[in-house]
Amino acid sequence: MKRPENETLAAVLPYVVWMVLMFALPATAGSYAVRVAAAAGTLLWFGRTPFGPLRWAGLGSLLPGLLVGVAVGVLWIVPEQWAWYRETSLMKLVGLAPATAAEAASPYDPAVCGWPLTLVRLAGSAFVIAPIEEIFFRSFLYRRLQSRDWTNVPLSRVDLSAFLWTVGLFALEHDTRLLAGALAGALYGWLAIRRGLGAAIVAHVTTNLGLGIFVIVTQQWGFW
Repeated sequence: MKRPENETLAAVLPYVVWMVLMFALPATAGSYAVRVAAAAGTLLWFGRTPFGPLRWAGLGSLLPGLLVGVAVGVLWIVPEQWAWYRETSLMKLVGLAPATAAEAASPYDPAVCGWPLTLVRLAGSAFVIAPIEEIFFRSFLYRRLQSRDWTNVPLSRVDLSAFLWTVGLFALEHDTRLLAGALAGALYGWLAIRRGLGAAIVAHVTTNLGLGIFVIVTQQWGFW
């Protein structure tokens, strides 16, 4: 059995590496690839695989995960197609209006960076960053807010204060889409409590993969 401090490092350090490099490196497709490699490498160094929880997830977890992931993707994309939403949304009111497809060319556009780096952006977002965020927010943070000895706190335990704090911090991470981020965090968190971490990972992966495919097909790079 791993020592608790190693469990904490395995859950926290990959996310910290990801966030630190986000601020330290320029916003380029190449830098994104470095961030993905560093975060994934940190997680694997501690003996964790992003999809380890899926070994215990049966159909009862996978199917709800897929459904919630699709629902979050729809909630993320569809409202921003409505002009009234963009003008009255919480993001607009607080001066954090989401980027639009009309902005300058994205660094992730294959015309700018080439298809290999665009596909790294898609795969990294879905299969590396989404699991790392779920491990940090849903497995570690939610339980750590309940007890210092977080590894002995059942993920299924309902704690409204910890839940709301986790949802709020997850929303702040997606600062230009606060409302969508809060809804996503609430749905992923509810799913983790009811169906386990594996289901939440499936949901987040499904959302990010679907969103990425949508971005590439429609060239609405503002979502990235």
